[in-house]
Amino acid sequence: MADKASWLEVSLQVSPEQGEAVAEVLGRFTQEGVVIEHLTEENNLSSVPILRNSVKVFGYLFADETVEERKIRFEESLWHLSQIQPLPAPTYRLIHDQDWMAAWKKQYRPLKVGKKLAILPAWAENTFPDRIPIRINPGMAFGTGTHPTTQLCLEMMESKIQPGQNIFDIGCGSGILSAAAIKLGADRVYGVDISAAAIASSAENADLNQVREKIELYKGSASEIIGGCFSILQAPLVIANILAAVILRLFDDGLAKLVEPGGFLILSGILTPQISEVSSKAETFGLQLVEQLEIDDWIALGLRK
Repeated sequence: MADKASWLEVSLQVSPEQGEAVAEVLGRFTQEGVVIEHLTEENNLSSVPILRNSVKVFGYLFADETVEERKIRFEESLWHLSQIQPLPAPTYRLIHDQDWMAAWKKQYRPLKVGKKLAILPAWAENTFPDRIPIRINPGMAFGTGTHPTTQLCLEMMESKIQPGQNIFDIGCGSGILSAAAIKLGADRVYGVDISAAAIASSAENADLNQVREKIELYKGSASEIIGGCFSILQAPLVIANILAAVILRLFDDGLAKLVEPGGFLILSGILTPQISEVSSKAETFGLQLVEQLEIDDWIALGLRK
């Protein structure tokens, strides 16, 4: 039996295309958080060489008497995933309880995004006093804001949010975009996610940023908003930071209906080869591509209705 005051760090270095799928698999076996981080030499704290254009997927399993069984089931699920595209073997590292927060703190440092924002771990001092701080608890699932898709969203939001606006955040995840929207001047954000854990994460990070009273959350997606889960059915700005395959399905579920006439839709989670398919699909629903931002192979699209 493992020491109950220990955690098992599980990590894999994979391509950005594989990252979300690997995180979904790992998330089945841990309630303690799964994170996808874009790797650079600066944040590489392991002896594993950084592959070009790669991400690190990692999480922590509580090392109780079930941890070995969970490892086996995780590796079985990973094997099935590797039949689609080869994956590296996971790396494991035992961390004692007293080193738990220190392990997280080593992973995250304040990060400047766009012209106005700074993403800060919950415990960190704001070293960018001229920027708007967005605090995030990285001990929770759904990311820490350092992945290019989130950075692209935040950067585009800076120039699009108008004071007093209502905003829909589709697939709100950690809630970092919702919190940033309020701090950038939005009046109210309505966030949805199909994961109950994501809703809890969004709520906690809204509290952390002292904006909880301006954010409404609901377990669901675009179809639930259309069905009336909130008091509004349309907004001048809609944000969806999700994988391209999900975005395409969301259009069929009514995503475009959520955008007011003349309003703006920000889409992220799109890889360069997927731009044409996503923008063409959007055009069939009355949305015109007017802006595009890029980090490495990741793209954010801005579309006007």
